Amino acid sequence: MKLDAAGVRRLRILLHVLAAAPLLWLLWALPAGRLGGDPVPELLHFLGIWALRLLLLTLSISPLARWLRLGALVRLRRALGLWCFAYASLHLLVWLLLDLQLAWGLIGAEIVKRTFITLGMLAWLVLLLLAVTSTQGWQRRLGARWQRLHKGVYLVALLVPVHFWWSVKSGWIEPAFYLALSLGLLYWRRERLFRR
Repeated sequence: MKLDAAGVRRLRILLHVLAAAPLLWLLWALPAGRLGGDPVPELLHFLGIWALRLLLLTLSISPLARWLRLGALVRLRRALGLWCFAYASLHLLVWLLLDLQLAWGLIGAEIVKRTFITLGMLAWLVLLLLAVTSTQGWQRRLGARWQRLHKGVYLVALLVPVHFWWSVKSGWIEPAFYLALSLGLLYWRRERLFRR
């Protein structure tokens, strides 16, 4: 099976449409009251869970490309990674603007005091660095260091599910499921992870 440039282009368009669909749903759901009487926690969860799903999809591209013998699929990783960063940034913005209403003293205290928020902020900073350096220009400038830098996604793949698990007040099945998926994807890469 082969995937030509036109096929990759069509897949990328489909990816953008599907990744934007949850945001379009939100535009309808918020005014319709679908997120309940206190929408901020629901909105935080919704954006955070989509960031995590897109992160896991990004990590799934390489195994999928190898299994289907479609190396061209790897060209979709950047778009998925940037969508993951977009959802993570919206998740952070909702927390800053709507939950804590830009009370900077409280924001600093929460980051220091609550370990799950510390992990979330660290994961977002790594994602920011990866998003900024994801262009071909940065790839050329960094050379071999670019590959090492972008292995930071594996750290994010550990931090985000743990951030999710520690943030829930009740119910562990959903975060455990995502953590297991993440660990499975990291286990598949174990040789690459521990290679010098």
